[in-house]
Amino acid sequence: MKCFACQAEIPDYSAVCPKCGDDPQANPFEAPTAPRTRPVSTPSEGDATGGIIPYKNPKALIAYYLGIFSGFPVIGFFLAVPALVLGIMGLRDRNRNPAIKGSIHAGIGIGCGAIFMLLWGAVIIGMIINYLSNTWQ
Repeated sequence: MKCFACQAEIPDYSAVCPKCGDDPQANPFEAPTAPRTRPVSTPSEGDATGGIIPYKNPKALIAYYLGIFSGFPVIGFFLAVPALVLGIMGLRDRNRNPAIKGSIHAGIGIGCGAIFMLLWGAVIIGMIINYLSNTWQ
């Protein structure tokens, strides 16, 4: 008999393919009845998401979202400052412990926080100058 998954020759009585570990009689084109399980975490992954979402580095994750949302007018400046600070703290935590992920999230928080802090800061200064020039005339 041949295994459906890897096409290896196996004995007829086998319940599990010795080569790939799959059920040799399972049809690969039908939906599986039970999800295949893997280890929840390995040392290279860092967490259950494979390091995509840095749950072990909340400062970097919060900096990422604050940095993205700091592009909104009116509240942007007030979100950009903590995004910059938390991004630096998250990057510092990542450098101290490489097992935790989040350097990209922290970098995005730092970059967006710095850009939008400068942008909204310039807008606020421009509005103050415009207000003062109108009141003095």
